[in-house]
Amino acid sequence: MRYVVIGAGAVGGTIGARLHGAGREVVLIARGPHLAALREHGLRLETPDGPRTYPVPAAAAVSEIDWRPDDVVVLAVKSQDTGPVLETLAGVAPHVTIVCAQNGVANERTAARRFDRVQAMLVILPAEHYEPGVVIASSSPTPGMLDVGCWPSGVDATSTAVAADLTAAGFSSHTDPAVMDAKYGKLLTNLGNAVDAICGFADPDAARLVEAATAEGTACYTAAGITARTGDDDRVRREGILTERPVAGRSRQGSSSWQSLRRGSGSVEARYLNGEIVALGAAHGVPTPVNAELLRVAEEMAAAGEPPASRRGATLLPTPRRSTHGASASRHEAEAP
Repeated sequence: MRYVVIGAGAVGGTIGARLHGAGREVVLIARGPHLAALREHGLRLETPDGPRTYPVPAAAAVSEIDWRPDDVVVLAVKSQDTGPVLETLAGVAPHVTIVCAQNGVANERTAARRFDRVQAMLVILPAEHYEPGVVIASSSPTPGMLDVGCWPSGVDATSTAVAADLTAAGFSSHTDPAVMDAKYGKLLTNLGNAVDAICGFADPDAARLVEAATAEGTACYTAAGITARTGDDDRVRREGILTERPVAGRSRQGSSSWQSLRRGSGSVEARYLNGEIVALGAAHGVPTPVNAELLRVAEEMAAAGEPPASRRGATLLPTPRRSTHGASASRHEAEAP
């Protein structure tokens, strides 16, 4: 079984490098200066234990791959890029297995429209990518948790084989027949990514924004009848596994959305995180003003090339209502998120 990793950034680069280091056959698909650096020098993975370079083969496009029946595609692009990538892939390799190693819950649905074999992967992997040819993974000795299962549910021989290879590569990887429940739970956590990108978690109003966005998401799940694995289940799964430490004296800087603005990529995945909640709210009659505003501002900043954490969180909180006589709202109303 060969792994073709599409999107060799923070997540895809870490997965591909570690699988290659464990003796698995891997090809990375990247573009631009990152691709050039991979071809010339290999992928340099920096960790708390020091750097290591992996000479992983790299290609510029799916059309360059000599596809095999047992190939497994690890899809690690941002969700906004999933559609075009899968459309192209379906034209050259319609029978491969797709593993969605991505945030959000929409990628599997998109993949299932074109491919018969789709696996969902819960990705909890603190990593960064800013420099061509270099990925920073800040958890050690276990770089991350990568649980896998069939979409929409169940496990099969491919789930088992992928989890075994990831375990051999040093990850904590379980097969999970209800992995989408875990991904819906992580989506609630990822609603804060836009807050981090817009104002940073150090902003005095960031915690209120995250709390309000999460409350909207939870209300939408309840209305839609969606089961999400959160709280104690999530904490127990992570405990003692993810141990972030500084890399070369520097702590991890920000979330994946923060990194998108930092790199000036021109887009951000908020449409598939906060936007998922906005869409659920519209379908089930649940107001989602905080997530809608986070989505709007995050996309506005990405399109304009604004740096991360360059706005104030207070500007994103709902404006306190006024009475019909123009008096200020009550203290309770003014403080409500």
